[in-house]
Amino acid sequence: MHPASPPSSRPAGPARRPRRSRLRRWLRRAALGCAVVLVVVTAASFVYNAATAGRAAPPRGLKYVQAADVRTRYRTWGTAGPPVVLVHGAFESVDTWSRLAPLLARDHRVYALDLTGDGYSERHGPYTVDHFTRQLLGFLDAMHLGGPGEHPLLVGHSSGAAVVTEAALRAPGRLGGVMLLDGDALDTGAGPPPALKYVLFDPYRTSLLRLGLGIDAVIRGIYDAQCGPACPRLDAAGLDQWRRPLRVPGAESALWSMLAAGVPGLPADRVARLAGVRLPKSVVFGAEDDVFTRRTPQETARRIGAPPPTLIPGARHLTMISSPQAVARAVDRLTAASVAATR
Repeated sequence: MHPASPPSSRPAGPARRPRRSRLRRWLRRAALGCAVVLVVVTAASFVYNAATAGRAAPPRGLKYVQAADVRTRYRTWGTAGPPVVLVHGAFESVDTWSRLAPLLARDHRVYALDLTGDGYSERHGPYTVDHFTRQLLGFLDAMHLGGPGEHPLLVGHSSGAAVVTEAALRAPGRLGGVMLLDGDALDTGAGPPPALKYVLFDPYRTSLLRLGLGIDAVIRGIYDAQCGPACPRLDAAGLDQWRRPLRVPGAESALWSMLAAGVPGLPADRVARLAGVRLPKSVVFGAEDDVFTRRTPQETARRIGAPPPTLIPGARHLTMISSPQAVARAVDRLTAASVAATR
């Protein structure tokens, strides 16, 4: 007789197959459930987008001028003194300057424009530094600035710093000085991660944008994080100031185009050419601006050949809102340097 074989510790084949079958059934049910959820969410998104398709109208009484190829919304303050032109950053507008401009208007004629893609100017791509600069120089033409005795100071906030830098490189003889405010003018690739475009596509991105814009706490949260505790709390008018420009016709498509391109800026070697331009320059940052590193203000001033930067204590990224008096003093110092340079 042959000795009996020891019992195997492995389960028999028929015992394993039912487990595999149960796993396959579970996976099929999970996939079916996900498909059902996707269909429901997609249908709900289409319905919500259709229900919210109505666009907001710009406020009444806005002023426009043709600046290069863009019908451009603008505002002015003050009637006498050296001209100052304020250039906002990404997702901002003329109204971002509403605390600073009246202070400057005591001794300056102040101008501000909505760059295309933001505010209430015509949406007219491409949304690039080149196009923004052509719009800005066209605005100077329309306002009759840049001629003898009319050399404006340009103040560019955040990504607007790249626009005023490029304008100074193209037309230095038309300007009286340049201030980079909370911006280094560099093309750093800042913006949403590239993979986001594969996740946020229509109809979902439109739904998420409209839902987010409808929640006051979302707008206040972004504003508070960028502006800091010294900024006034957003009331109903303040919420509308930030919300409505993203609800006017053409705003959503422009927003997606700008997000896909990232925050506009210039290569470092292009920015460094500003050091060779004989214009008064100034760099001003909030000391607590966490959009940039602690080294950025000093590095920016060295790169463009400006004096040491002005750091505003306690201020974050929106210094013109949190600290308008300090920014106004910095503009006055740049004005004095501009006047001295023309003597």
